[in-house]
Amino acid sequence: MGKYILKRLIYIVIVFLTLALLMYMLYNLIPTDPARAELEPMRKTLKPDEYQELYLKLRADLGLDDPLLVRFARWIGFMPGKNGQLNGLFQGNFGYSNFYKKDVRTVIRDPIMITAFMNIFATILALGITIPLGIKTAVKKNSLLDKSVQVFSIVGYSIPIFIVSLVFIYFFAVLIPIFPVMGTKTPGSNFSGLRYYTDMLYYLCLPLIVMTFASLGGMTRYVRAAMIDSLSMDYVRTARAKGVREKMVIYSHAWRNALLPVITVIIGWFLGIFGGSVIIENTFSINGMGKLYIDGLTNNDYELVLAMQMFYTIVSLVGILLTDLSYGLVDPRVRVNK
Repeated sequence: MGKYILKRLIYIVIVFLTLALLMYMLYNLIPTDPARAELEPMRKTLKPDEYQELYLKLRADLGLDDPLLVRFARWIGFMPGKNGQLNGLFQGNFGYSNFYKKDVRTVIRDPIMITAFMNIFATILALGITIPLGIKTAVKKNSLLDKSVQVFSIVGYSIPIFIVSLVFIYFFAVLIPIFPVMGTKTPGSNFSGLRYYTDMLYYLCLPLIVMTFASLGGMTRYVRAAMIDSLSMDYVRTARAKGVREKMVIYSHAWRNALLPVITVIIGWFLGIFGGSVIIENTFSINGMGKLYIDGLTNNDYELVLAMQMFYTIVSLVGILLTDLSYGLVDPRVRVNK
């Protein structure tokens, strides 16, 4: 197991560096000039000669005149900067946001907490509903319950999430004004402690309901299909022929084997917590990672966007490794030590 993990970690480093170089080259192809954007507010107060001199000096300080590979090596942390020190991505320097005028770490600190909370809460709630429901419909295949759930799951799976958001806003914020529809806290409030979290949870209730509802259809169908396949296997019929209790057959034999294809979806959901729910966050004006990513692209804040993209990349690569390792834990027949 240790040898396998070490080999996969080496692969992760190689893939990460390759993707980092490709993404860095891609964003550098975009016709933007960070030095000119930095000096733009002072353009009217400086003489043309002073502006040009300051512009050339700032480009030299930022290393914008250096070759692309040299700039990449400095950005990733393989080559010292102008001050002679290593201060790149591997040293924890995610860059500087030209739009927010702050370090990227400071900019993403609050959004990543909000996005993580929203997606973890919605994922756990959705799994708590879909797993029992999927198992129940598989056991009661072709029953009235199964057919009803299939109809609702197909409808829920087919409707775009922004339509679901608008419908829930109409019912729970317009027709029955229960929940607010914007932000994460009461405007002008300065709560702390438990009051702060309850106020934030109240404002996030409607987005969480929408996210959970939108996830029910797809996950229920995954669980149902996997359980139906497992229940048709010979070992299930053998267990029933031996007189094993039905609950033991369903939850100990069939469900454990059905979990193998489902676990990829489950871990994929958990990996999505850092990606952000772009549509939800923009619809409800929530300052999460998804909205921050769109704002960064809109405002040409490519150093912020590039740092976030690299963060998503490493989370995805580690998630693939965790998925492979989880297969071995769920199904002893899967060996991951070779």
